[in-house]
Amino acid sequence: MEISGNGALVTGGASGLGLATARHLAAAGAIVTIVDLPNSAGAAVAEELGGRFVPTDVTREDEVAAAVAEAERAAPLRIIVNCAGIAPPAKVLDREGQPTPVDDFARIVAINLVGSYRVAAHGAAAIARTEPTEGGDRGVIINTASVAAFEGQIGQPGYAASKGGVHAMTLPIARELARHAIRVCTIAPGILETPMLSGLPQAAQDSLGTQVPYPSRLGRPEEFAQLVESIVRNGYLNGETIRLDGAIRMQPR
Repeated sequence: MEISGNGALVTGGASGLGLATARHLAAAGAIVTIVDLPNSAGAAVAEELGGRFVPTDVTREDEVAAAVAEAERAAPLRIIVNCAGIAPPAKVLDREGQPTPVDDFARIVAINLVGSYRVAAHGAAAIARTEPTEGGDRGVIINTASVAAFEGQIGQPGYAASKGGVHAMTLPIARELARHAIRVCTIAPGILETPMLSGLPQAAQDSLGTQVPYPSRLGRPEEFAQLVESIVRNGYLNGETIRLDGAIRMQPR
C-alpha cells in the first residue's frame, strides 16, 4: 500500500516512538494527524510536518472520535499507529506488604490497552469508509505492545498485562476486519531510546544496552518507524505481533 497522499493518525505522536513514526510517515508523503495530550509538543510537531494536531486523551471516547474525524477531513485515512502509553512501575505489594491501589493497575490498562482498542475501533470505522486502493487494500492499523507482554519484569504487572492484551487482540481484530480489507499488526519493542530511558544516566543506558545480544545497544525510535513503514507497504503482513528487540529476553528484574 502506498503511503504518499494518504492520511495517517499517530497517537503519542509528540514524542518518542510516535514522534519518530510521524516524521517517517510524513517524509514518505503521508498527511499526518498527531494525537497527544494538550500539554504535549503536538502543535509544534504538526507544524514541523505540515500536518494537524488534535489534543486528545485516549481514555475519552468523544475526544478519540473527534481526532479520527479531523484526520478524515485531512486526507483518506488509511494508516493508524497507536503509540500512546505509560509505563509506571507498580508492584502488587508495597514495602510494608500491603496491596498497592488497584486504581494504579487500572489506569495503565485503561490507557495502554483500552485506549489502543478505542483508537483502533474508531480508526477502523473511518478506514472502512474509504475506497479500496488499486490493490484492493483499504488500510492498516498498527498497535504497540512490548516484550513485557511475554517477559514482564517484577514491578510490571499492569504494564505487562496491558501490553499482553494488545498482543492478544491483534489476531481476532485482524480476522474481523479482513472483510473490510483492513490489516492489523502489532510491534513489540524491546529496550528502545524513549524519553523515559533517555532520562537515565549514560552508564545506566549503556548497562541496559549490554543486555541485548546483538546489536548490544538500545534500539532507536527510527528503527521502530522503519518497521511501521514496512508493515504499511507489505500487504501480506497481517494478524502478527513482531518483536523488535535485538533478541533480548527480559530477566525477572
